Amino acid sequence: MAGRARSAEPYSEADCLPLSGLQHLLFCERQCALIHLEQVWRDNALTVQGQLLHARVDGAAREVRGEVCIARGVPLLSLALGLSERADVVEFHRVEPDGGGGLGVALRNLTGRWQPFPVEYKRGSPKSNACDLVQLCAQAICLEEMLGVAVSDGAMFYGTQRRRLVVHLDGDLRDQTALAAGQFHGLIDSGRTPSATRQPKCKSCSLVDVCLPARVARSAAKYLRSALRETA
Repeated sequence: MAGRARSAEPYSEADCLPLSGLQHLLFCERQCALIHLEQVWRDNALTVQGQLLHARVDGAAREVRGEVCIARGVPLLSLALGLSERADVVEFHRVEPDGGGGLGVALRNLTGRWQPFPVEYKRGSPKSNACDLVQLCAQAICLEEMLGVAVSDGAMFYGTQRRRLVVHLDGDLRDQTALAAGQFHGLIDSGRTPSATRQPKCKSCSLVDVCLPARVARSAAKYLRSALRETA
């Protein structure tokens, strides 16, 4: 899908879409449209596991552990990307008192300067595509826009591995993120849900019983058999 043509003007807050939609879009455009255009959602065992993981993450207040301040449920907004949401976790790592050459921000009731470091929690394992990394990068872009400080790194935490993967938010990933945001807005602006196509990843999708890719595949096969009989 082509991205939405954009001018230099930012989006308005009213035009902002849920940041998590980038992950839905890069997993499957039809899933994204079903969720964000048709307001359809179904839970399966995988989504419930993910919700429980997020609930554990979101359940505690802000805390300071040595040189790290951990903030949960942080509101995020980027008018450049037209996205908003709440972050699972944003860590603020203490830097030098003078800001470390321009790094860091001031935090209420804490001395010194603190560098933002977003952490996104996912059930399962690292994906074969960049959908999770794009979501993390979008969070960093939101923090940069809101706080006026560069955010060069973040981390993914996967539930099955129980460890974090540090992600460098380089130019290529930022380009992917901006493109995905444009595609997301383009999909929503079109008002059209893409047709179903059966793929191996469908079995892990909670919307498979709504999307019905297997029925589409069977219908196509039936049509082809009928066409072949007519030409025989």
